[in-house]
Amino acid sequence: MNNLTIRVNKVFRYGLGALSAFAVLAGHSAYAENLVARMSGHWSPKHQSAIHSQIFADEVTKRSEGRLTIQFYPSKQLFGIREVMGAVSSGAVELGGVVGVVSFPPINKNFNVASYPGLFSSYEQQRNFFQKSDAGRAVWDDLTQKSNSKLIMYNPVGPVMTFSSARELTGIDAMKGLKARALLKSERPMWDAYEANTVSLPTGEVYTALQTGMIDTINSPPGSIEAYSWWEYLAFAQKPYQYFADAYIMANQDWFNSLPKDLQDIVMDVGAEVGALATDTILNAGESTLAKFVERGGVLTTLSGDEKAKFNAMMADKVMPAMADMFDKNVLLAAEAFARQ
Repeated sequence: MNNLTIRVNKVFRYGLGALSAFAVLAGHSAYAENLVARMSGHWSPKHQSAIHSQIFADEVTKRSEGRLTIQFYPSKQLFGIREVMGAVSSGAVELGGVVGVVSFPPINKNFNVASYPGLFSSYEQQRNFFQKSDAGRAVWDDLTQKSNSKLIMYNPVGPVMTFSSARELTGIDAMKGLKARALLKSERPMWDAYEANTVSLPTGEVYTALQTGMIDTINSPPGSIEAYSWWEYLAFAQKPYQYFADAYIMANQDWFNSLPKDLQDIVMDVGAEVGALATDTILNAGESTLAKFVERGGVLTTLSGDEKAKFNAMMADKVMPAMADMFDKNVLLAAEAFARQ
């Protein structure tokens, strides 16, 4: 081997060593880098969904030893209930608290089956339809692909029922002429069947609207009337629960994919654990709110007998046919078949 060859080999070996050392240092630097992600929520800090969002954020930060800090912004400091899905999709925020029946139908109308009155009997059944059935999974995959989002955690807001400040809700006849807040397109057929007057309002405007008399009636999970102090005006309530309003912590898919694998695992593990906690506590939290509502002097009516039969007939004869164009018939039939299993 001549001297030139020896010198070239030495240079080559030195170069490989330098590159290897650089790669190790670069990898260590990326591993040690402190990442910060913002999570937007419209819920007030007292709302169960905000409480569990904060638990999720704190636990991810703790388990990652500060390598990934989740900063939670409640009370629509960043985005409101109707804007947050777009913010997640665009990457304006890395994560967001999303109410499915508000944010998902504009992406795929077939998600409206989630607010079809009386269809699903539990959160588990509803979630399993969208995750485990062919028809439901097709809806879910379509909307997450179109929105460039990933489900991180279930964070339910509670089953929905009707509250009013106007009068005791003794049956369907008591609803005529009420001034009802409509958040969802899927709510309007029921209010129309009741012959109520509807006003479209986001969550942040409900308190003032109740205060001024712009509205006197809402559909809401029980926990929300306490968290937002709506029960200062709402004095009457009516069961049955109409549907199970689920919410989610959704992440921007590109952001999630950019995380190191171990951080992805931490995010998903914490999401599963805190999501189970949120689901296990939401029903009892709602019933606890209703008990306090009654203690405050509120009147809770549970429809039964003839009044329940009249309610069921109205839903079958007027409301459900009016909702027919809100989803494809085959998806509703698949959901109904799944719910009967």
